[in-house]
Amino acid sequence: MKRKINVITSVLAVTMAMSMLTACSGNSGSAGGKDAASAPNGGSASPAASEAKDTITALLPPVSPNFQKTFDQIQKDFTAKYPNLTLRIEPASWEDMTQKLDTQVNAGSPPDIAFVSSDAISKYVQQGMLMDITDAVTPEMVSDFDKAPLDYMKNAKGLFGFPAYMEVHALGGNKAFMEKAGIDWKKVQQNGWTYDEFREAVKKGVVQENGQTRYGFVFATKGVAAKDYLAIMAKNAGMPHAFDKDLKYAYTSKNYLGLLKDLRQLIDDGSMPKELSSVDAGKRWNMFLTGQTMITGKGLAVFENSAKTNNKKLQANDGSAVKGSIPVDYIVLPAPTFQGAKPSSYAVVDGYLTFRGKKEPTPEHKANVVKAAYFLASGQVAATTNNDLFAAHITQSGRKAAESMKIDRMPENIAAVDSMLKNATPARPDIPTDLGAKAIKLETEVIVPKFQALIAGEITPQAMYDAVKAAAIQAFGENGIVKD
Repeated sequence: MKRKINVITSVLAVTMAMSMLTACSGNSGSAGGKDAASAPNGGSASPAASEAKDTITALLPPVSPNFQKTFDQIQKDFTAKYPNLTLRIEPASWEDMTQKLDTQVNAGSPPDIAFVSSDAISKYVQQGMLMDITDAVTPEMVSDFDKAPLDYMKNAKGLFGFPAYMEVHALGGNKAFMEKAGIDWKKVQQNGWTYDEFREAVKKGVVQENGQTRYGFVFATKGVAAKDYLAIMAKNAGMPHAFDKDLKYAYTSKNYLGLLKDLRQLIDDGSMPKELSSVDAGKRWNMFLTGQTMITGKGLAVFENSAKTNNKKLQANDGSAVKGSIPVDYIVLPAPTFQGAKPSSYAVVDGYLTFRGKKEPTPEHKANVVKAAYFLASGQVAATTNNDLFAAHITQSGRKAAESMKIDRMPENIAAVDSMLKNATPARPDIPTDLGAKAIKLETEVIVPKFQALIAGEITPQAMYDAVKAAAIQAFGENGIVKD
């Protein structure tokens, strides 16, 4: 009870603090506001502080298809705005991003900024390496962001960076294949579907052609995507977070066992390949473009852009098109709901987290890191990146910069994403960092390997559930888990 009272008190405190910041900010919301000259809390920066040379480091993956190609220009534009500051960007692939960052964090010398999922905040806060920027952000910066995605960058009373986008992890379908199978994809986009409806639909998508099987559904479950399938579906099975509102670990619920049975059932039906555990993100997308599956996951809005790009290459007989690929009209689809639960879309909020080393940074350097993180997350940089991703803009400055940018999107897909965003899982900054870190550890050490074994047919759903429950009791205690 004491912990719950402390959590509620912290949430109220940060809510009041951020409300005061927003109230003082007016409605400028401009990337060219007072952030260039203002000290924390809107005070005046000293001439020495504003003119001192400083370098800010950033570790950034290929956030969008063309993001890393713009690094030179981003660095030049940043220095043009802040002549005394240098932004030094280190590129990383998605595959080695976490390893690179963790190596630097463990050595006590992380970059100032890293592009990371908001889900990892509790992990790095627990390690003492994230930098709380609450006292360094300006009101103009705060008011520029939509509230929901900004909340994802908070934990208890701290703000640990700026969000780049708020999107949903969805599924993607081949329009021609779905229509051939008699699936009303427009109805699904508008109204969603239950697991039973989804199960029957993907059965219809299984086709034998030229001695090969086209599957109804394929999801990447290997490598960096190992945790995605189960995590996304769990939100639609009545478990939107790893902890319920009473801070009890949720994956010991009977719904979790039911979900595991359902996901294994899709393989047993023949709707998914038996070798699903060997399918990584690259192979999943290759199978979709080459017509080896009707529906794929996980899917972000940017996949429509990627499919259109490959279609153009095929039309132009460009040799760089995916080998063996076919023209594809990509359709955004919601994940099914399980166990009678309400839709709860997996809101993916990634962004620019702010790190600190073993030593406390100077106020001047902290302010400069905030300027760099905000520069990356707003205005022209955000507009360009999010348009490349087909992602919704979450800053006023980004929306304004994007007004002159044109993108080719299917109207039905735009409406489908907007609908899913309305059902997006809200942020949970009330989850204490120690609980969040333990949940991440349990996921890494127990859930992911056991789920790999489950989809490979090596263990049963009950065996996995029992293993997760036993680990949860050890981590959170008998009274710290859901019992239903």
